[in-house]
Amino acid sequence: MLRAIDLTLWRGATCLFSGLSFDVPAGSALLLRGANGTGKTSLLRVLAGLTRPECGAISWLGEDRPEGLRSLAAYSGHQAALNADLTIRQNLAFYARLRGWKGQLEQLLEGLGLGALADLEVRHLSAGQRRRGGLARLLMSDCRVWLLDEPFTNLDAGGRRLVEDHVAAQLAGGGVVVTAAHDDMGFGGHAVATLQMGIG
Repeated sequence: MLRAIDLTLWRGATCLFSGLSFDVPAGSALLLRGANGTGKTSLLRVLAGLTRPECGAISWLGEDRPEGLRSLAAYSGHQAALNADLTIRQNLAFYARLRGWKGQLEQLLEGLGLGALADLEVRHLSAGQRRRGGLARLLMSDCRVWLLDEPFTNLDAGGRRLVEDHVAAQLAGGGVVVTAAHDDMGFGGHAVATLQMGIG
């Protein structure tokens, strides 16, 4: 289980959230809702260990995590985190070595609709194709927790279905998903709670 207890975060003179607590059991999702600037991305970054809160605690399976979920969570932000000067195949092959991933890269590329584009430099890909490349990195992480920031951005209907299918598979395997999403999103019938974000 992922647990957050009394998280408080300020941005300058603005309190984004205070005393924020929630539980996300294994096999379930937490959907973050709210207008732009209400702290959704900031909360994801706190959970990922990329931003330190003013106070509060994060735990995973009952173990306190002072550095957030660093090394336990895969974070997918607004950028696909791909080197524009390398091909999509080169990017993912490097990431596979970095993570020690033993899966089949060609099969992954084909499954995400990137097989025919695998030898193009990322700079030549559309925003949606780059987003699919970012999804590939997420799938290669083998992390129990996924932190997704607007995962539908720049994706067509087929790309959105891919995201939903893989999110459902992550939950079916006992994983946890925390996602910020403006659009409606399917979770394959798995439990999902909604957290409405607002300043203060």
